[in-house]
Amino acid sequence: MKSTRSRCGALGAALLIQAFSVPVFAGLGGNLSSVEADQLKMKGTLRTTVAAAYTVHEIQTPAGTVVREYVAPAGTVFAVAWRGPKMPDLRQTLGTYFKQFTDAPRPAHPNHAHFAVTQPNFVLQSSGHMRAYYGRAYDPQLLPQNVAVTDIR
Repeated sequence: MKSTRSRCGALGAALLIQAFSVPVFAGLGGNLSSVEADQLKMKGTLRTTVAAAYTVHEIQTPAGTVVREYVAPAGTVFAVAWRGPKMPDLRQTLGTYFKQFTDAPRPAHPNHAHFAVTQPNFVLQSSGHMRAYYGRAYDPQLLPQNVAVTDIR
């Protein structure tokens, strides 16, 4: 009887610790090391392209979805974009901006094919249909100089 109580107490304590622990998410707003974490979580292959004002880290998942993370010279992920047959895990892709995404007001008559959020420090545009999804998210305040929003694709 006492052994069962100790086990239940230990299990309760472990669950309480897990409930209060903050998950670590990478993605938008993260640093360069978050790209590796995203690649591991997505189980994808990584390809890097260097542009004049930023670096693009492209992760291709086994399902065929491509996620691009745009990293400023200072090492911050200022934008992410995706396209493919499956939506990426937006909690992972948006990182700390995921709460702004979930808290954003939804239109009274939502269009399932298109969704947008526009806030001073977070913009998300997503569209698509089954097996053909695409979108992008960025923080306008993190965009490096000489980088246009149209560069994020």
